[in-house]
Amino acid sequence: MTIDPKIQEYLKDFRVKPGKEINLKKYSTDYDHENLSKTQCEQILENGIHQLAALQDKLYANNRYSVLIIIQGMDAAGKDSVISHVMSGLNPQGVKVTSFKVPTLQELSHDFLWRHYIALPGRGEIGIFNRSHYENVLITRVHPELILNEKLPGIDDLKKIDQSFWDRRFKEINEFEKTISDNGTIVLKFFLHVSKKEQKKRFLERIDNPSKNWKFSVQDLKERTYWKDYRRAYEDMLAKTSQEYAPWFILPADDKWFTRLAIAWLIYEEFEKLALDYPVVTKDQKAALEQAKQALLKEGDKESINQNEPE
Repeated sequence: MTIDPKIQEYLKDFRVKPGKEINLKKYSTDYDHENLSKTQCEQILENGIHQLAALQDKLYANNRYSVLIIIQGMDAAGKDSVISHVMSGLNPQGVKVTSFKVPTLQELSHDFLWRHYIALPGRGEIGIFNRSHYENVLITRVHPELILNEKLPGIDDLKKIDQSFWDRRFKEINEFEKTISDNGTIVLKFFLHVSKKEQKKRFLERIDNPSKNWKFSVQDLKERTYWKDYRRAYEDMLAKTSQEYAPWFILPADDKWFTRLAIAWLIYEEFEKLALDYPVVTKDQKAALEQAKQALLKEGDKESINQNEPE
């Protein structure tokens, strides 16, 4: 997937270094458009999608690795559109998209990672989490009363949900991702960094456009009032859960077309590092293939007159 070297360097800066303190005010929500137009971007993305499809085919054939793509962001950050555009050329048989809603009673009766563990992609597959286990340190961070629904031992009061609680939960998430990474899952995490101004614009579009009314909820407007709280929660989470084996990327999301290209290129780069190729067959397998070929050739090209008759 070929893009301007300057843009490549720009994209590499999006990766959050482990332990780096994060101040989201210092990260742009808008691409400066200096080296790339929307038209150019869409052309590159179209070609890139075909290249991703070819790499997915090798991933599936290799059957050794899996890829987990996690997408997080404020409401209306563009999570759904990223999935529909970037993944449009992939073979749906090898892709599993999971959108996590409010935990059910059954899910609350297990630890907070349980429902995410069972949704992980198998070997050769790509899994996409639209929202994820990180909701358990984001929405619950802003609304800690939700933690009480988990009925955790020793956590029966909001006063006990302090910084040490969140740090312990960050540690559990890191261990979870380290385990799946060690077992062949490539973990890539994207935070779509949208501005409050752009969110307002997209909310109004959802209200004014009848085909998008279903995407807007009065609850979305209520959550918007917690903007600063969510920003602080994201900053702490990004700083403490971006690891070499499971990196976070902070992407400007005010221009959806650029966000899509950025994610496609970053996924492509990680795929390339695997140096995947189609499995090499053994001599015995080659011999069996040749025998099968000769058997097919001996059948001839003429169809049997009784081919369509019932047995």
